[in-house]
Amino acid sequence: MAPDAGVALVTGASRGIGRGIALALAARGWNVVVNYRGNTEAADATRQAVESAGAACLLVQADVATAHDRAQLLTETLARFGRIDLLVNNAGMAPRQRVDLLEVSEASYDEVMAVNLKGPFFLAQAIARQMLMQPVGAVPSRIINIGSISAYTASINRAEYCISKAGVAMLTALLADRLAKHGIGVYELRPGIIDTDMTGPAKAKYDRLIGEGLTPIRRWGTPEDVGQAVAAIAEGYLDFSTGEVINVDGGFHLRRL
Repeated sequence: MAPDAGVALVTGASRGIGRGIALALAARGWNVVVNYRGNTEAADATRQAVESAGAACLLVQADVATAHDRAQLLTETLARFGRIDLLVNNAGMAPRQRVDLLEVSEASYDEVMAVNLKGPFFLAQAIARQMLMQPVGAVPSRIINIGSISAYTASINRAEYCISKAGVAMLTALLADRLAKHGIGVYELRPGIIDTDMTGPAKAKYDRLIGEGLTPIRRWGTPEDVGQAVAAIAEGYLDFSTGEVINVDGGFHLRRL
């Protein structure tokens, strides 16, 4: 670990967007805490890739939806690195089954909201407290929430996911307002159609929509696209912004006729 390297905690970093973020940060000299919930093999592959980039890496298995695991995640990170400079709230899940809005069960709603909104809220709360207590480091403290175009795009067969991501948007605004006076910038990235396991079941549908011009940039997004956006924030290129929403969506958010 380089003495002046920043320490980034990336939740849900074993694969997909989280792995893309971890690797983008490692390539720029950040030490990375790779959090994962269950896929140890994938998490270890991310660790190897981070270390191959020359960065220090800590694997921590923890479910951000539970208070005990969030506390353990913070404890293990501080035991290894002594501080946290960047939190990337990336861990998230889609409903286990896509069903009509009128058929959503309380169990599915509670599970998705716990992972996608409650977990990021209370993890950000705990890490913001740590950031306020620790000595000023070589890089400013920052928090990045990975939201989604689903924050404003209705998908009636995955309502709980859309509601959770709308909540992430407000979480970002609240954190940005509360922490700005302490020099902690808070940002939200809104990925669009990204090539990951989560979008795999709908690949044929999205291939068709992208081909028909759903997004002005007619290609799938990649985890690397999101990682580059995180890296830009981590490297300080947006330090006179906070509460900012950055769309990484191929232009999906544009309203076109």
